[in-house]
Amino acid sequence: MGCSVEDVTAAVRAAAEVVREYRDELVELDREIGDGDHGENLHRGFTAVLAKLDGGGFDGPASVLKVTATTLISTVGGAAGPLYGTAFLRAATALGDASEVDGQLAANALAAALEGVVARGKAAPGDKTMVDALTPAVTAAQSTVDSGVRAVLLAAADAAEEGAASTVPLVARKGRASYLGERSAGHLDPGARSTAVLLRALAEAARR
Repeated sequence: MGCSVEDVTAAVRAAAEVVREYRDELVELDREIGDGDHGENLHRGFTAVLAKLDGGGFDGPASVLKVTATTLISTVGGAAGPLYGTAFLRAATALGDASEVDGQLAANALAAALEGVVARGKAAPGDKTMVDALTPAVTAAQSTVDSGVRAVLLAAADAAEEGAASTVPLVARKGRASYLGERSAGHLDPGARSTAVLLRALAEAARR
């Protein structure tokens, strides 16, 4: 069984709740190697997304993701707004006019999101960014497409958490953390962490 527009809306709401829950952790992670505003910026953006979702009127899963994308771009400061906005926008495009999201479409959407993030941020695996969480998530998702959307998202979430953890020993080569050079090693990348947290929220929403 695929995910309907109502399911996708519920999943984005779950993502917003998780951002609220992890706001302080993300702020602290970003304070260590960045500006310290990552959690607050994401919380502000997803709070605005919730207000948009309350308006309803969505004609398909893609339209939910498009509204999420445009709202994040317009309300989230720093690099996170354009990056996450682009990710959701590319994912929406990948869904097209489908009325339900199956395993293959979910994997396609994640792959498109990764392509968008790479195009926007010019980061590669190993640069200590959200790409380190999203890349293995896409690989895991693509290997489970025949098992349905829930399995796809759960596999992606598991892989993203491992990918985020892998950023701890890395030296940042992109973003503000790169200004620290070797001092950026030993810290969990906040963008990779938020990516893993969001994917886990989507996966849990799909499982419910």
